[in-house]
Amino acid sequence: MSTVEDVSAPQQTTAKPGKPALSEGKRAERRLGWLLCAPAAIVMVAVTGYPIVYSIWLSLQRYDLRFPQQTEFVGFANYAAVLSDSYWWTAFGTTVALTVVSVAIELVLGMTLALIMHRTLLGRGLVRTVSLIPYGIVTVVAAFSWYYAWTPDTGYLANILAGDSAPLTQYLPSLAIIILAEVWKTTPFMALLLMAGLALVPDDLLKAAAMDGANGWQRFIKVMVPVMKPAILVALLFRTLDAFRIFDNIYVLTGGQNDTSSVSMQTYNNLIKGLNLGVGSTMSVLIFITVAIIAFIFIKLFGTAAPGSDKEGKR
Repeated sequence: MSTVEDVSAPQQTTAKPGKPALSEGKRAERRLGWLLCAPAAIVMVAVTGYPIVYSIWLSLQRYDLRFPQQTEFVGFANYAAVLSDSYWWTAFGTTVALTVVSVAIELVLGMTLALIMHRTLLGRGLVRTVSLIPYGIVTVVAAFSWYYAWTPDTGYLANILAGDSAPLTQYLPSLAIIILAEVWKTTPFMALLLMAGLALVPDDLLKAAAMDGANGWQRFIKVMVPVMKPAILVALLFRTLDAFRIFDNIYVLTGGQNDTSSVSMQTYNNLIKGLNLGVGSTMSVLIFITVAIIAFIFIKLFGTAAPGSDKEGKR
């Protein structure tokens, strides 16, 4: 005897354990979202993917424009040459030191500036505009202003603080000036992002903490910082990636002399000045890999704070 299935009963949607089943409408919305995003995603992949793939291909070649007849596939020989070069590791250490110190100072100053701008009652717009002026100046122009300020005889800072010495020709003073120029230029950007995070902190939560006896520092650490984690993640990630690719300030202030060269300057010297596309592309790929590792570490450390993440840090 045959059995008749109840076709009027709703079909059960299979779902993976731990995940709620999606309704047909939800799946349709998701498909529509993918279709709407597809053209932009294809263009982005084509624009950004081709240079990356071409750089990787060049990094596997002996490709010097001065000797084009010697072009040949050499595999990972360029990577071995770069990673065994002391100039590369000196530049890498200098870049890491500049990145860590400048971003740490910018975080402290940016948070202070954000708190001031957030609490300013009179002239709030004027205060924010004035504080953002350094970020609006072109980096090369700002770097030249610092260069002339620290040039002996003609620079006001050199005459006041350096005496007869030339700080831009010395290792540690020149690094300090490069960090000072970076901090002066990009702290407003850090403050702007952190101020957006401060806007997420509910006043009722701060008032409740104050009524429970928490002082200002405890309210900042226990209430404000946890709520601001997404903004802090974005600010630190953006500035760390940007600082690791530092080029303009070093190029103008020291030209990479006295071991102040960064990995970006080493790449520029090989790729543009030296016309060595193979080695220059190898350095570009190494910078890309390092930047990707930095982004991965940040997302892992602040995973639960990233916008759109669940409690387990998954997106």
